[in-house]
Order: sequence, then structure tokens, then C-alpha cells
Amino acid sequence: MAETRRGRPTMNDVAAAAGVALKTVSRVVNDEPGVNATTAGRVRAAIERLGYRRNDSARILRRGRTASIGLVIEDVADAFYSSLSQAVEDAALRHGYLLFSGSSREDSARERDLVLAFCSRRVDGLIIVPAGSDHAYLTPESEAGLKVVFADRPPGAGFEADTVLCDNVGGARAGTAHLIAHGHRRIAFLGGSPGIFTAAQRLRGYRQALAAAGLPYDEGLVAMGPPDPARTRADLTRLLAAFDPPTALLAGNGRTTVDTLRALASLSGTADAGLALVGFDDFTLADLLGITVVAQDPVRLGRTAADLLLMRLSGDERPVNRIELGTRLIPRGSGERPPLPRLGRTAG
Repeated sequence: MAETRRGRPTMNDVAAAAGVALKTVSRVVNDEPGVNATTAGRVRAAIERLGYRRNDSARILRRGRTASIGLVIEDVADAFYSSLSQAVEDAALRHGYLLFSGSSREDSARERDLVLAFCSRRVDGLIIVPAGSDHAYLTPESEAGLKVVFADRPPGAGFEADTVLCDNVGGARAGTAHLIAHGHRRIAFLGGSPGIFTAAQRLRGYRQALAAAGLPYDEGLVAMGPPDPARTRADLTRLLAAFDPPTALLAGNGRTTVDTLRALASLSGTADAGLALVGFDDFTLADLLGITVVAQDPVRLGRTAADLLLMRLSGDERPVNRIELGTRLIPRGSGERPPLPRLGRTAG
């Protein structure tokens, strides 16, 4: 009876099974010349039969590179970041890199832990959607040769790296101006946490559009905080009960738009309650629901960030890039409703 082999098959096992020298197996495995076609075929057949897989650890040590990239995003469950992640992974695989990814969940400490965990595994480069505003911890890694690109949000002050952003100010300005053009003068803004770069930039664009139209900025029409269905419902309850309620809404991100639709349906029995609505960022079924949106392109964002990183990994030493990608307004009906007379609360 043949001896039962235990553990993973080795090159020695392949050499014995193919009846060749160890060096011959090494040449076939590493695609080196010097092995005739018949012998190479016999070696590959043995590899397939035994299920041999090359251990790259020694090669990595010799090369000083791992052919891997780390990606830190906000939340892999979010459709925007899922699309961004897929684009980065596609670009990485095309160039022979393995992608490791993790979610910070808007926690700066978790972001730092993930980044340093990837660094300890000697990834060649990182793409980061930052949760925090202090990236001094990356300075030693950068000085040691790590390549870093920031996506969707810039790094904190004092750390320079290639950055790819979307035009948050211009997009929010366009969405607000669109509502103004359809006759609205009381426009509410439901945004993310004000400390987040994208949320602050979208508030800025909203305010710019109001100013350009000669409309006052009313803090009572602004509600900002982490996306949360209960918070959105409470904000809308307050807004709709106001003495002079809004006739239109600008939702600052995709999750808030969905929460807004659900809250309006719950509060009024209809998903619009007579309000015009523009959402920042497209989302699944928005076209079927007729929701007007300011659309970003997460695939292009991820691909551009990956291209910048791969460029750096290939040795490019040009000055730091800051790229801003445009947005586009997609009218589908919800943002084109004219203002309806609203009773609000009567003065007591």
C-alpha cells in the first residue's frame, strides 16, 4: 500500500511524482526557461494531481514586496463604498495585486488600527477613506516607502498624499439650485455629521445656492447627524410641524434619502407628503421610485484612486495629486414638484 502523505504537498513531492529533479520543478513553477515541453507537461500534471500550491513567503522576502494593497472604507455594506471597493479590486487584480479591505465605521481609532494592521503585513500601498482627521501616525510608514492615496475625503492637516474627491460643494449647490428653479424658497437640508468632510462640503454648497438666489440661510431648516432612521423621522416631524415648514428637501447622502422616504411614508401615508426631494448620491431603485438625485460615480472614484496608487508603486515621483471628480444631477420627478400651499402650525 502506498504511503499516505500528510500536510500540504511540497516541491519535493511534485519532483518525486513527476520523476524529475527539484530544480526542474522550480523552473516550471516560476515560469523559467530551460525545461522541454514534455517534461514541463509532466510536472504540471503532477502539480494538478497533488494539488500543489506555491508558497510565496520566500519570494516576498527576496523581493521586499508583497504584491498586496490595503483598502480602508467607511462601511462595506454601503452601496457607494461597495462599488468603490469593487473598482479598486478590479484594478488591483489586473496588475497582479491582492486586495485586503476593512471598514472603519466612521471610527478614527478603528481606521488607525486597520491601517497599521495592513502596514504590519507589509502591504505595498494603501487607499484610505478617512474617518479621522489626524494622519500623523502614517508619517513613519510613508517615510519607509509606503504609498498612500486618500479617496472621497482628504487626509488630515500635516499629511500630504494623493487624493481623489467628488465635487461635493458643486453637487449640493446644483441640487439646491434645481429646487429653487422649480419655485421653492423654503428648502431643508438633511445632512450627515457636520464633522465629516463630505457633509460639511455639501452644507457649504447648499448655502452657496441659497445666497446666489438671494435667499436667507435658516438654521431651523438644517438637520445634521449620523444616518439613522429614528433621527431622520424626528427631524422631519419637527420640520413638518413648523410654523413655516419647508416645501422641499435636499438629502445629504443616499442612506438619508432612503430614511427620508420611509419617514415621510410613515408620517403622512405617502413617500413625498407634497414635498419636493433631491437626494445626494444615487441609490438602488431610485430610478423606479422617481427620485431626483445628484449622482456621484463611486466606480470612477475607486478606479482613479487605484490608478494613482499603482502609478506610485511603479515609481512615479511627480508632485502630490488632488483630483476632484464631477457630479451630475439626474431629474426623475421628485425634485421637479412645484411648491404646494402648506398650512403648518398656526401662531398661538
